[in-house]
Amino acid sequence: MAAAAGGSRTEFGDAFEALLAGARSGAPWAWERVYRWLAPAVAGYLRVQGVRDVDDLTSEVFLGVVRGITRFSGDESQFRSWVFVIAHRRLQDDRRRHVRRPDAAPLVDTGSTLIGGDAEADALLALGTSRVHTLCARLAPDQRDVMLLRIVGDLTVDDVAVVLGKTRGAVKALLRRGFTALRKILEQEGVPL
Repeated sequence: MAAAAGGSRTEFGDAFEALLAGARSGAPWAWERVYRWLAPAVAGYLRVQGVRDVDDLTSEVFLGVVRGITRFSGDESQFRSWVFVIAHRRLQDDRRRHVRRPDAAPLVDTGSTLIGGDAEADALLALGTSRVHTLCARLAPDQRDVMLLRIVGDLTVDDVAVVLGKTRGAVKALLRRGFTALRKILEQEGVPL
């Protein structure tokens, strides 16, 4: 990955303009590359945020990208940020929808999604995922949003500020407070840092 101006990592470098042009013209190869590039990070962000149907909401995000691609202008880093703006807005819509119409009964996770043929690896993955969810749930919502966009979304501080509609200074303060909160939680649990 090359570094772009401003220090953010890039996936495509100079080829991004061709990728964007291909996506705008509806080229399947371009959409497949955009999806493979960003869908895992978007899904990870939504998953840790506690979305009930990650695949469905990830699809909604990319439908929003398809609908709005002709209005987008910017470089690769700005495109990634724009996609996470859409993801964050869909997340907020999903939360509002579930407040108005909660599920009748909670779904039970049978663990069937962890089929990988290696019981030990599957168990460790399940424990790690559960641990991340537990730690994130203990953060203030603003801290959690900032940290997940920064770490899982791999956005710059400036990009996170755009996604959340906050100032750069507010994002940096939320990151510091979030890391401090996590450090305290882990120290209380006796985890050496």
